[in-house]
Amino acid sequence: MDDTPSQLPATLRRLRAAARETGFLMSCEERTGGLLAALAAARPGGRILELGTGVGEGTAWLLSGMDGASGLVTVELDPDVQAVARAQLGSDPRVTFATMDGGDWLEAYDGEPFDLVFADTWPGKFTHLDRVLELVAPGGTYLIDDLFPQPGWPESHEVAVRRLLTELEGREDFRSVRMAWASGLLMAVRTG
Repeated sequence: MDDTPSQLPATLRRLRAAARETGFLMSCEERTGGLLAALAAARPGGRILELGTGVGEGTAWLLSGMDGASGLVTVELDPDVQAVARAQLGSDPRVTFATMDGGDWLEAYDGEPFDLVFADTWPGKFTHLDRVLELVAPGGTYLIDDLFPQPGWPESHEVAVRRLLTELEGREDFRSVRMAWASGLLMAVRTG
């Protein structure tokens, strides 16, 4: 047995090619994508939030697991990067793209909470943490990745990761588990 996902999103090959062409290096890791698809599938009719669309690989994984009644909001600061995702995935009526700073989006959002939040950028992970956790519905899941050291990390980033993990694991309203797998993940489920 290995941990390679057996069901890949149909658009994944095109998104990967576009990522290479644009020089985008921070796409969703395949094993993380498989987990995202499974978590989305576990929430029929679910409300899903992705912070950090990138070129849309994580978005494609989420969409591949979602049923027809689910909805996904995906937020990205860089319009050129998100344009790749829009071109490949924009015809899917289940996805809504927001092109703006994730922190600004989190501060302005006043809708219903989400069943699954994937924070794949600074806002919602290293900034605006309390706000994003407020938006996780009871029983909902908050997932973050890229917790293992990455090329190009500033020296202070490892300290920020340790501080984030300590804060999340100390919360009484979430049950957290670290996963020393893929790019380093933490999953937290809202219990209160």
